[in-house]
Amino acid sequence: MPVINIKDDDDFKNQMKLAGSKPVVVDFTAVWCGPCKMIAPTFDALSNQYLGAVFLKVDVDICENTSSTHGVSSMPTFIVFQNGNKLDTIKGANREGLEAMVRKHADPSSAGSLVEGQSDLTTLIDKKQMECLNGSDDTPLDRFLEGNCNLVSDCDEQLIVSLPFNQPVKVHSVLIKGVSDRGPKRVKVFINLPKTIDFDNAAGLEPTQFLEFDNSAANGDGQILPLKYVKFQNVQNIQFFVENNTGGGDVTELVKLTVFGTPLSAMNMNEFKRVAGKAGDAH
Repeated sequence: MPVINIKDDDDFKNQMKLAGSKPVVVDFTAVWCGPCKMIAPTFDALSNQYLGAVFLKVDVDICENTSSTHGVSSMPTFIVFQNGNKLDTIKGANREGLEAMVRKHADPSSAGSLVEGQSDLTTLIDKKQMECLNGSDDTPLDRFLEGNCNLVSDCDEQLIVSLPFNQPVKVHSVLIKGVSDRGPKRVKVFINLPKTIDFDNAAGLEPTQFLEFDNSAANGDGQILPLKYVKFQNVQNIQFFVENNTGGGDVTELVKLTVFGTPLSAMNMNEFKRVAGKAGDAH
């Protein structure tokens, strides 16, 4: 998720409220600070790696009250908050220390991710471009992805769900949870198509992968099926064609559809090379 540049003290308060219960990692920085510039690529990379957290960048010369309130006296200073409470602080351009602090408080596995080492990619879906064909008007796709309704087919049991991402991602696995005998059974998965596929083409086109879910997809958290990871290394968009459902009826109903993976821009921090100076140096 992109780093949010804070405009002023009021904007900081607003972003903290919008974060809800998510961990918030704040980079207190200044345009004249050399070490701040050196550590900035690391902070950006971590924001794309730990999608369950919010990353804010605060210019101490613009947000003087915020910086003073939280005792920031040197730059860069990184502070982790959750529910408005300060959890951890690290000072200086200490790449290893920053990475460890973020991992401690924002690691997806510690936050209850259903797929170890992978992130829920819902936050990277381009909501303006996504589509659902044959979905009921009463169950729009945006509300479904937010967890505010089930996704129900309209004219028959088939559905097409097209999810474009706002940056390239690696896709690891897919979770589907359906309603009893209305849950999806046979699902074709397509990637990187130039536009949303129609039902005629979906029926005849060879998919990137074919998935088949069983009745367990209606139990607990649903059913997670791994994808052929080598085929999903650079995904711009992913589309699901639900051919039928487990009960053979005319209505398919999904409770949850989640794509797990990692953004390509999440660099390997162990391979990150320092470009100048030493950790914690001030200029």
